[in-house]
Amino acid sequence: MKKALFWIIFLTNIIISSAQKSGGMDAVYSGIPWFDQNGNIVSAHGACIVKEKEAFYLFGEAHSDDSNAFAGFNCYSSKDLYNWKFESIALPVQKEGKLGPNRVGERVKVMKCPKTAEYVMYMHADSLTYKDQFVGYAVSKNIEGPYTFKGPILFEGKPIKKWDMGTFQDDDGSGYILVHGGEIYKLSDDYKSVIEKTNENITTGFESPTMLKKDNLYYFIGSHLTSWEKNDNYYYTSNSIKGPWESRGLIAPEGTLTWNSQSTFVLPVKGTKTTSYIFMGDRWSFPKQASSATYVWQPLTISGTSLKISEYQQSWQIDLQTGVVTTPKNAEQIFKNTDQEIKYSGNWNHTNENSLSESKSEDKNASFSIKFKGLQIGFSGFVSTENGYARVVITDEKGKTITSSIVDMYSKNPIETMVYKSPLLKKDNYILTVYGTGERPNWSDKRKSIYGSTGNYISITKIVIRK
Repeated sequence: MKKALFWIIFLTNIIISSAQKSGGMDAVYSGIPWFDQNGNIVSAHGACIVKEKEAFYLFGEAHSDDSNAFAGFNCYSSKDLYNWKFESIALPVQKEGKLGPNRVGERVKVMKCPKTAEYVMYMHADSLTYKDQFVGYAVSKNIEGPYTFKGPILFEGKPIKKWDMGTFQDDDGSGYILVHGGEIYKLSDDYKSVIEKTNENITTGFESPTMLKKDNLYYFIGSHLTSWEKNDNYYYTSNSIKGPWESRGLIAPEGTLTWNSQSTFVLPVKGTKTTSYIFMGDRWSFPKQASSATYVWQPLTISGTSLKISEYQQSWQIDLQTGVVTTPKNAEQIFKNTDQEIKYSGNWNHTNENSLSESKSEDKNASFSIKFKGLQIGFSGFVSTENGYARVVITDEKGKTITSSIVDMYSKNPIETMVYKSPLLKKDNYILTVYGTGERPNWSDKRKSIYGSTGNYISITKIVIRK
């Protein structure tokens, strides 16, 4: 029986992988599930990217849907920023100790040390109750790992006992650790200890510290303290990494909650025509961080002291040679939620208010489906404070599963948006089915404050098919 089960799983993975290897993705899509070369969800949050030769290496937190305990740091590679190949668990859960079972490991960042050519990984390590926090580090001679955990990085013989952290590498190769509150620490030449506290605390809060530099001006991004909830991220500027820092306000329109994300890193892409700066953010989804948390990557508009994501781009492309960002122009067929091609099952409410036509259901047995022939399919919905999780499945005509995932339709900032886009498929006949789950993102923080959705609704406003 075990041998038969093995072959069933093995053959299923081949079917899913072969269906997706035909094209993968042709753009950066925010707020939807991403899949690696094996058809698995890309799990790399609190992330950073290191470019090595012609490849980009993405490091981020692995997660489970059962616990926030450290599950390892994953490494992926890509040559286009659209399609990600799983390389390794760069730093797995240790057998014991500060990154062992039932510990926390977050905000992984990797830099290549100019002096030693070693890759040094930094992270926030902690207990599950967030009462044993420190900045730790690990090292490897190979970018994809394995990395060896060394424990806390020391400043004047003591750990840096802070929570959220980030890193920044300046033009001269100097490395810095950025921590919660806006403190900045300069690293030694070998990146394995701290030699100077470069900047004192700027403000209370200021989680997910992220920094970039353009035209000799430093931009320092952070977020408010709202647990896993999104908020309006803000930033400071300075002519020196030592400050003083001047508050410049929000990086996205107020109330958009940074387009429902939290900053983690900014990737410069230097081309022959321009250097584009890519904001990398996390759209957390608790408790289903592994299956439903997604990514919000957006081009930044920078002019003088102004740093903005004024408009949300659902998808965009970048020419890695020139550095120029463009919007994809694909011919797509659109089906509104009321079109007869969409088949509904269970209890649904169909409304048309304020020019928004929407179908929604809180019935955990509800579903909608559509038969289609094409290369790619996606759907949009109205995400809001009373929405929950939906299960998305694409099958072929014989009923074999091509791909499946769980999508989070909750948002504190109600908005119509794309919530799912399949990988590019072999052109064939398929069926898309979306199911209610009767589950929703809900959580409490250390102060026992309750966050998340008040309902289990799933929603659809339209389906988009690429022929």
